[in-house]
Amino acid sequence: MNSKLDTHLKAYTGDNLYDFDNEILLTWYPHRIIKHCHGARSLLELGLGHGYTTNIFSQYFDRHLVIDGSQAVIKNFEEKYPNCKAQIVESYFEALDIDEQFDVIVMGFILEHVDNPHEIISRYKRYLSPGGKIFIAVPNAGVLNRRLGVIAGMLEDMTALSENDHLLGHQRYYTVETLSSDIMSAGYKIDKLEGIYLKPFTTTQMLSLDLNDEVITGLCTVGIDYPELSCGILAEISIC
Repeated sequence: MNSKLDTHLKAYTGDNLYDFDNEILLTWYPHRIIKHCHGARSLLELGLGHGYTTNIFSQYFDRHLVIDGSQAVIKNFEEKYPNCKAQIVESYFEALDIDEQFDVIVMGFILEHVDNPHEIISRYKRYLSPGGKIFIAVPNAGVLNRRLGVIAGMLEDMTALSENDHLLGHQRYYTVETLSSDIMSAGYKIDKLEGIYLKPFTTTQMLSLDLNDEVITGLCTVGIDYPELSCGILAEISIC
């Protein structure tokens, strides 16, 4: 079942140029979600990826179920975080069939990977408790550094997928407009949109600046109010 997904393991083993960006994104937005989920006790998370978010969320929720379709990615996570208390189930997102609902569902940087994002967003209504919240995080085609790249002639198209995107199994980028359209067409309302990490330059340029943690935190904090310019977009949604 998982051989195709297993081919993307290399992107999650910690020797990629873009690990710099990933660590910033993936250690920032879980805390933003936790901040808006006071009283929530159960979490359904789609995808393990690098493992940062699962490790963080597992410290805050009594019940934490994670779905991932790659046996290799699951094994990599378990070796990296042997003490994580989250329950991990190997399944494609489209095939999950459980009799349980959750206070919070997180779709963190997974919709850019799947064949039919609308199907995923619609399907998971059944797993959301009454009054529950879904959080969706996606990569933003309109991030500031890609806008500048087009103007400077370094990038032809903001939505073009790079070699690294293909390594990760990405099929698309989003914009605020396209993400909002997918969410609303699936029968949800958007309660909040915010940005994740205002990234002004390419990853190589950012690394060359050797910015300290305070500046990186500042870029994430400023990005909250500018989802259209940030590296990622975080949406808080609920059923209409």
